[in-house]
Amino acid sequence: MTNPRVPFQLASDRKRLPPPRPGKPLIVHVIMNVEYWPFDQPMPRKTLSTPHGMETVPDIPNWCWAEYGLRCGMPRILALFDALGIPASVNLNSQVIAQYPTLAHAMLEAGWEFVGHGVVQRLLNREQNQEAVIEQALAQVRDFTGKPVRGWMGPGFAQTFDTPDYLRKHGIEYNLDWIVDDLPCWMTTKHGPMICMPYAFELNDSLVYTVERQASPDLLARVQDTLATYEHELESQPRVLSLGLHPHQVGVPHRLPYLAKALRLLKERSDTIFMTGSEIADWYRKVEPPPEPAQR
Repeated sequence: MTNPRVPFQLASDRKRLPPPRPGKPLIVHVIMNVEYWPFDQPMPRKTLSTPHGMETVPDIPNWCWAEYGLRCGMPRILALFDALGIPASVNLNSQVIAQYPTLAHAMLEAGWEFVGHGVVQRLLNREQNQEAVIEQALAQVRDFTGKPVRGWMGPGFAQTFDTPDYLRKHGIEYNLDWIVDDLPCWMTTKHGPMICMPYAFELNDSLVYTVERQASPDLLARVQDTLATYEHELESQPRVLSLGLHPHQVGVPHRLPYLAKALRLLKERSDTIFMTGSEIADWYRKVEPPPEPAQR
């Protein structure tokens, strides 16, 4: 079975798209993942393995690892983004609104775009009723922000065969789970087209720091190396450079300076524009409208 929703196309065969603004083909999307890890459940991810490989609940060191990011990492990150004037999207577990209300209000006041990310940090394909979870997550965020939720990323990128249909049914316009291109592209669902939005898989602090155990400067080095590849490609086609970030990963003191250097490096370029997910979606819909439905 090949990809059932996104027709294959070589990136080099895509039509040339005009950039969001003249002379600015490098689109930077900064995305924070702000999550709720329930204290009385196994941790979604660990930085410290437990003795003998046994699961422990409560898992004090790994829960505190995540909690530290929310308490100490997020104020640093909010201040950095504000100082640099960077718009951000936040993949939000909707229970953050109830469990960490001061943090939720701080992100709202900062003007961040709220993206659906489940209710708690648990894989969507492990939920007994994934559609109900999607509905609950979107309703909680919508009630808090007063705006419809336009984007979605599943915790852990998890989907089932039916997830895109449920997402589009409930109003989602773009999703960050299908990372197949450096530009947005259209995917089919039972309820109409939905945008596959580029997302950071290799430029993701969880992959760099917890999965691969790389050194603190490595995220900056990857941004620099990505730009080296994009330099030539940007002459003929825009590119989306996404940074997937987590407060407990990049918000710690020894890593934050390298995030700051990466963001300043991008800000100093004359060909760069920072955009939220919805802004990228609006641009893409304008320059490459959704395909017409197949005639029966």
